Amino acid sequence: MPGFEEARRIILESVTPLGAEQVPAWEAVGRVLAEDLLAPRDFPAWDNSAMDGYAMRAEDVRPPVRLRLSAYIPAGGDASEPLERGTAAKILTGAPIPAGADAVVPFEEAEERDGAVLLGSPVRAGAHVRRRGEDLRSGAVAVAAGTVLGPAEISFLAASSRLSVPVVRRARVAILSTGDELVAPGEPLAPGKIHDANSLAVAAAVRLAGAEPVLLGIARDDLGSLRELLARGLAADALVTTAGVSMGDRDLVRQVLDELGVRQVFWKVDIKPGRPTAFALRGTTPVFSLPGNPVSTLLTFEQFVRPALLRMMGHGSVLRPLAGAVLQEDVSRRPGRVSFLRVRLERQGDDLLAWSAGDQDTGILRTLLRADGIAILPADWGDVSRGTRVPVQVLRSSAGGAR
Repeated sequence: MPGFEEARRIILESVTPLGAEQVPAWEAVGRVLAEDLLAPRDFPAWDNSAMDGYAMRAEDVRPPVRLRLSAYIPAGGDASEPLERGTAAKILTGAPIPAGADAVVPFEEAEERDGAVLLGSPVRAGAHVRRRGEDLRSGAVAVAAGTVLGPAEISFLAASSRLSVPVVRRARVAILSTGDELVAPGEPLAPGKIHDANSLAVAAAVRLAGAEPVLLGIARDDLGSLRELLARGLAADALVTTAGVSMGDRDLVRQVLDELGVRQVFWKVDIKPGRPTAFALRGTTPVFSLPGNPVSTLLTFEQFVRPALLRMMGHGSVLRPLAGAVLQEDVSRRPGRVSFLRVRLERQGDDLLAWSAGDQDTGILRTLLRADGIAILPADWGDVSRGTRVPVQVLRSSAGGAR
């Protein structure tokens, strides 16, 4: 039974990025670039004006000076005619600089009168001129493989007239809830039955991670039902099951996975909550068997499945950063396992403060609903006193992070 860090290390070393696919540029935001993007030309493609003003030769300006306006060049205009000596061209931002001109004087720093521009100060060569290629040279790496594409990268694609881009494909994640007590949400409840919360909760977590959920439904606690649905799930890029991996006589998931050629890597993790978390592989397909309690399901998904899916989809950074939060109350615990404490967070000045979000029993979903983050308490810690700084994964943006 590995500890927390060891279990996560084993999982992350067992998964590799998926293959690439071409997607439309406008649909690529949030995806991971599969290969370097090179600049197809110089950016900018020509010298152009950084201001609305007057293009001129700096050497012609010996103040006070009057330069006749010999041209007007708007953005998108033609600047094929060289600038005559001793003259200036009225020019707008982004317009090409005519040959011979080497500076731009903004409108507010000059006076236009009777078809000429009057200047009272010297002009520096290169002033307010964007030089060809100063942003990117043709053939240069503009966006490196492994970059998570955002608006700036999409801007580059559009400026390069690229309509599609190679990205690491999304993981298809099959999701299976197990248990005779479960019925689908929306169906009436008979005595002893509960609605399946895990399928949709895990699907939501999968989608938030950027992957594609594939709902398999509910498997009953019998070999035939499990065999059929688990076999279907193994056709996906990853399979997540909930419940059915403890010690009960109806916990049959491990047995059926073994029959289907799935190699068990570990069966339990030394954590609280979430000890009956299992990880297995069939070839390169990871199989995560999570506890059936909805709170434990989501906590273990966050710690183990989400990082693995991000790694499979090409992300370099797959773990949430840890923030230090000052505990605002005493917490009683026994050392021995890493434990996950659901906490409320509040930022006060430079400090992040943490309070328990409520009853930490895994049957209390309300506490998870109230939680802004997860405090990760090391295995060798006993009781934790108020004022202790604890490592916290921040889940909600209102507490200073992103869910």
